[in-house]
Amino acid sequence: MSSHVNAFVALEDGIGAESVAPLLPTEDDFQVLDYVEGLDPSLHALQASSAELVIVACSPGSREAVTLIEQAVGQRPDRPVVVLQMGAAQSNGFMHEVFAAGADDIVSLSESPERVRHTLQKAIARRRGAALAKGGAPARLICVLGPKGGTGKTVTTCNVGVALAAAGQAAAIVDLDLHFGDVGLGLRLSPEQTIFDLARSAGALDAEKVDGFMMSHTSGARVLLAPTRPDHAGAVSTSFVADVLAILRATSDVVVVDTPAGFPPEVITTIDSSTDVCMVGMLDAFSLKDTKLGLETLDLMGYDPAAIRVVLNRADSHVGIGLNDVKSILGRAPDILVPSDRDIPRSVTEGVPIITSSPRSDAAKAYLGLAKHYASEAAAAPAAAATPPRRRSLLRRT
Repeated sequence: MSSHVNAFVALEDGIGAESVAPLLPTEDDFQVLDYVEGLDPSLHALQASSAELVIVACSPGSREAVTLIEQAVGQRPDRPVVVLQMGAAQSNGFMHEVFAAGADDIVSLSESPERVRHTLQKAIARRRGAALAKGGAPARLICVLGPKGGTGKTVTTCNVGVALAAAGQAAAIVDLDLHFGDVGLGLRLSPEQTIFDLARSAGALDAEKVDGFMMSHTSGARVLLAPTRPDHAGAVSTSFVADVLAILRATSDVVVVDTPAGFPPEVITTIDSSTDVCMVGMLDAFSLKDTKLGLETLDLMGYDPAAIRVVLNRADSHVGIGLNDVKSILGRAPDILVPSDRDIPRSVTEGVPIITSSPRSDAAKAYLGLAKHYASEAAAAPAAAATPPRRRSLLRRT
């Protein structure tokens, strides 16, 4: 153990301390404060315990153990809980219940002391690492938003995320279009693992685990891809999304999130977690109308207008709408004008962002300018970027 750890051991009836003690660390920096016989008495004893680690020794399928874990996690979310199960730990149903209740890991009492001690050390290290990460200033989180589909949100996400990574930022890109995400296509990444696989995996959610499900892009960006099938979207809850985004903000310099059209729950969750919104629209009447409604929705949520950047794609199209008309419709001028460029669809087909494939093009310069804005703001005001402004959510909190 890297520093002193005090443990609380809850023993189900029929399991004695003599069965557990030989498996626990013997170093001077590990101490068991209490061995409590009976899981119901353990519930009461835990309330007054100063232990930094909870060990639950139980039989497979123990409902009392699941209740104890839920209570322990509810009392102290920062305190790891490890289950020592009698017999071989092969009961998948019980294993899922244990993890759902909040346990960090489960290991069999028949395992070697080395394996048990390694499991305990890993659980402690994960929680301490998460606590340490939370102590620092969280990264900027850029929510790439667009009420109407097909406006270029994914192209914007890929180009800005890659540009920030290429500039030396520890950039994370998240595809939250859970039904039809295309970030993998835009970056030529095979979806070997996605946010669906992360959501379905067992065990506690921490930085190490999230990183294990992310893909590496040649720019240096780390990418969490959307599910490969629309029917997988339901496995990704809004609370899970919030937890993942919090972890990425604690372990990155900047997080860029691609979102689906409109304001479904996962988009509201991302907005609530964000420091910046990048609203993407196109130069046509339908898109401008929807962009205006999107800006009005953000205003209703109390979102700081100064934290919103408006990107207008195909800004040089001849459709009878001038920039003065755009300003009149939106109530503000666009911040970034991205001209039409035949290299953009080609870059999407090739899976290479235009800032890489055609860096001298006007479109690439526009995206690079947007990325430079976010990079310079992060450097100039990291403290202000750390905490999203208080805002009203469109979701009913439960």
